[in-house]
Parts: sequence; structure tokens; C-alpha cells
Amino acid sequence: MFAITLRFADKGKASPLMDGHNAWIKRGFDDGVFLLVGSLQPAGGGMILAHGESREAIEARVQADPFVAEGVVRAEILAVAPGRTDERLAFLKA
Repeated sequence: MFAITLRFADKGKASPLMDGHNAWIKRGFDDGVFLLVGSLQPAGGGMILAHGESREAIEARVQADPFVAEGVVRAEILAVAPGRTDERLAFLKA
């Protein structure tokens, strides 16, 4: 599993790229890779929980985000090895 932070680097460039960024997020969910997407508070950027792909595939997916490609955000990818979960999230330990 991966926790991905997208911290704003140049928020002023975000507006014209928003449709592409939202389409990228939709693809992540459609592909079954993204589990959760949310905003970092207050207005710090975003965070994604992802699973089911290798680190290399996650890195390539993140680089395909228009916000990352155009320098709107800086991405950090953290690999997480779940050790204990609520039973509703047991699939993450696989």
C-alpha cells in the first residue's frame, strides 16, 4: 500500500489543469488502485491511499498527474506495510 502526498508548490497554476487532474484521479479509482483521495488541511494539497501496484507502477501513475507534471504539486510516495487493520480493511494486508 502507498500513501501519496501532493503538496502545493505553485497553486496558482492549478486552475487550468484541474479537469486533467480530476480525470487522473478518476482513472485511479476506475483502475481499482486508489482507495481514498482527500485534501490536506488547511489547503496544503492532497493525499491518496493506493494499493495493488508495484512501486514503479505507482511512481509512473503519479508522474502522469498533470499537477505533478506541471509543478503544481510535489509528490511524495510512502510505502506502507500494514501490520494491523480493522477487519473491513483486511484486504490491505495481502
